[in-house]
Amino acid sequence: MVAPIYVAPMAPLAVVERRVDALGVAWLVYAGLILLTGAVGLTIARHALEGHEVWGPHHWHGPFFPLFFLKFGWFAVLGRTALAAAAGWGLLQKYSWARYAAIVAACLSLIHPPLGTAIGIWTLVVLLKGENAVGYQAMAG
Repeated sequence: MVAPIYVAPMAPLAVVERRVDALGVAWLVYAGLILLTGAVGLTIARHALEGHEVWGPHHWHGPFFPLFFLKFGWFAVLGRTALAAAAGWGLLQKYSWARYAAIVAACLSLIHPPLGTAIGIWTLVVLLKGENAVGYQAMAG
C-alpha cells in the first residue's frame, strides 16, 4: 500500500508576489540601514580607539588593537549589507536562489533587535509557509 503524498496548497500568485515584493523592498531598505549605522558606529569606534576623546578619556591604546577590530568590523558590516542587498534584489527579480539567500539573511539578522529580529521573523514566516513556498517556486521556475 502506498502512503498518500501531501501537497501544500498554493496561494494565488498575485498574493505571493505582493508579499515577496514587499519583503524584497524591506531587505533593500534594511541593507541601507546596516551600512549607514555600521559606518557611523565604526567611525566613532575608530576615533575612540585612536585616542580622540569622544566620550571622555580612556586607555585603549596599542599598536595593533584598533586595526584588527576595525577591519573585522568593516568586513562584518559589508558582508551583512551585501547579503541583505542580494536577498532583496533577488526576491524582487524572483530568482530561485534568492529564497535561500533571504532565509540565511533572516536567520543571521534574528540577533539584531529590533529591526533585524522583525525582518527575520517576517522573512521566515513568508518564505517558509507552505503555500507561499510553493507559489514562489512557481514564480521563480
